[in-house]
Amino acid sequence: METSKHRSFFQDLKSREVNGFRVRKRPYNGNDSQKFDPIGAVAVEHEGEPSPPMALSFCKTNKNAHILALTDEGGYVTLFNTRHKFQDSSSFQENAEEAKVSGWAAHENAIFDICWIKEDTNILTASGDQSIKVWDTQEQKCVRALMGHTGSIKSISCHPTNQELVVSGSRDGAFALWDTRCCKNTHEKLCVPPTSIIHEAHTSPGRRRVRHGKAESMSITSVLYLNDEISIATAGAVDSLIKFWDTRHLKAPVTHACPNFDSSDKEKHLHGISSLSQDLNGVYITASCMDHRIYLYNVLQLEKGPIKTFSGGQTDSFFVKSAISPDAAHILSGSSDGKAYIWQVNKPSLDPITLESHDGEVTSVDWCPSEMGKVATCSDFTVRFWNIRSSCYSNTRSPSAIRKRIMAVPRNGKRKLFMDESSCTKSETNIKFSNVASSPITMPEVSTPDSQKKKFVYCFDAKETVHRTPEAEMESPSSVLNPPSSLKRKTIRDYFPGS
Repeated sequence: METSKHRSFFQDLKSREVNGFRVRKRPYNGNDSQKFDPIGAVAVEHEGEPSPPMALSFCKTNKNAHILALTDEGGYVTLFNTRHKFQDSSSFQENAEEAKVSGWAAHENAIFDICWIKEDTNILTASGDQSIKVWDTQEQKCVRALMGHTGSIKSISCHPTNQELVVSGSRDGAFALWDTRCCKNTHEKLCVPPTSIIHEAHTSPGRRRVRHGKAESMSITSVLYLNDEISIATAGAVDSLIKFWDTRHLKAPVTHACPNFDSSDKEKHLHGISSLSQDLNGVYITASCMDHRIYLYNVLQLEKGPIKTFSGGQTDSFFVKSAISPDAAHILSGSSDGKAYIWQVNKPSLDPITLESHDGEVTSVDWCPSEMGKVATCSDFTVRFWNIRSSCYSNTRSPSAIRKRIMAVPRNGKRKLFMDESSCTKSETNIKFSNVASSPITMPEVSTPDSQKKKFVYCFDAKETVHRTPEAEMESPSSVLNPPSSLKRKTIRDYFPGS
């Protein structure tokens, strides 16, 4: 797709919308017990050759959340408009052509993970060619290449507030931290080395001397940057363990979490984890385990193990992923039986909603962050879009939602806010209002207390320090990874002092 230099990338998408930004809901003729509407499906192919989809992700900003990025085994990135009105008479290939926004060849190998950053203007791709690339979505141009892993990169995650910082996990058994502002040298401005790299992060001591064919046992399958902005979580293929790390002290994990298995059954500990996900508030983490279960953890109660367990799906490969909804009310998962499943977090014992239409193993899944109930699933050579019916949400309250009661000021109290401390009679009040026209109105002087002024200035200076240019080409800004003691906040380390 060609875009004008005078218009932004997503402004051009508006002209391609059908019936404006709001697409009329399609009539639902199926069984009400299913609680979902299939929106449509698109084929994944290039020049007539089908390509298995690998990862997908909706845009993160509300105005662009209907745009879905898809990666495939051929190394392509394709953007689709999920608000396109899919016709029942159209084929998947026709749907793909009509809903396609743009696409380009990003790598010469499969792209296993994708991540939107910087208000959806850039996108990160993690590939089997052992590199991570940062793409300008408008120009479809690579602006950075993160090089340093020695195996296929399986997972990436960006810092919750400073999206120049990225964490990645690889099949080589290492996870790495990156700062995209730090280039290697003046001759290779696009090449970015890792600021930190931890080898054998999930390698079991008893499996370090396995033959090369067993390299997957040390693979890092998923990484997450947590909302405290300093901690990260990692999972691997060797066991069901989730490790939590403090980016300021990476010599050893701060703590870990795993299912509460019977100590006599050691085989259960050997099941790997295919994916991790967290809700928008960062309170909960889900782990999709190879024992065909999904475990839900509370970040501040990791010592208790999983607080809930969800079963019913089938996870036979590490390509099968799951994702918790942004409001932490539901969990969506692919499955090796050709179906996708949705559980209610507050009711794990209930049978999940089943999404049936795929022909093969359902792998990557994602929630639309702003259009409630819209999800995407992929399998074989197709991607399907679904609209979960509102009845699915009617009696569900988000576990991570925090409600506060705000008391209104009493009517008498309101009057006191605008009157002198001494009470006045009705006649005195009338006299005051009668003199308004003859005397000028003087408004009370409102100003910020000196103590508060100092606080505001201090916060401004701190922000400027965080975003300054790196002082050295090979080092990440110290103000980001090692903030002054006065700026340090509570992290996951503070909740586990004995770890």
